[in-house]
Amino acid sequence: MKLHLGCGKRYLNGYIHIDKANYDHIDYISSVDTLDMIEDDSCELVYASHVLEYFDRNEVQLVLSEWQRVLKKNGILRIAVPDFKSLVKIYGDTKELNNIIGPLYGRWDTSKEVIYHKTVYDEVSLTKVLEAAGFSNIEKWDWSKVFSNEYDDHSQAYFPHMDKKSGIHVSLNIQCSK
Repeated sequence: MKLHLGCGKRYLNGYIHIDKANYDHIDYISSVDTLDMIEDDSCELVYASHVLEYFDRNEVQLVLSEWQRVLKKNGILRIAVPDFKSLVKIYGDTKELNNIIGPLYGRWDTSKEVIYHKTVYDEVSLTKVLEAAGFSNIEKWDWSKVFSNEYDDHSQAYFPHMDKKSGIHVSLNIQCSK
């Protein structure tokens, strides 16, 4: 079993889709911090792209604990969050706040509420959070080795937009195991 948490409009074949928003492909309309519909130790992969930052720093350990609960032993958690280090570089280079405001603060209209990012991560801080939650084998993952060109989500975000050749990758993509 593979979970796609906070998927929004994006559909991944072979995954169970869980989101607060209601789209045709959503299997469970639910916040991703409560996965009561999923049994313990039942998932080989949990994927959450640009979701974790919607939870406050003092909520994140409970969220990760829930994601870890559903993972099988040696199961993979693959996450993507806005990369604060990249956003600071973009701002330093361009001096334009509008170039980073979207990934920095986010804004998602779930049709029930509008939510915003509550925190930001760099590689060091995210690694510490994952280690504190009991995850191991923490490393970056390359979106181009995971997804085909037909699938596009925020794990592939660049500045300037879609400039994958010379742009700055603004997503911090980290995977780890239970």
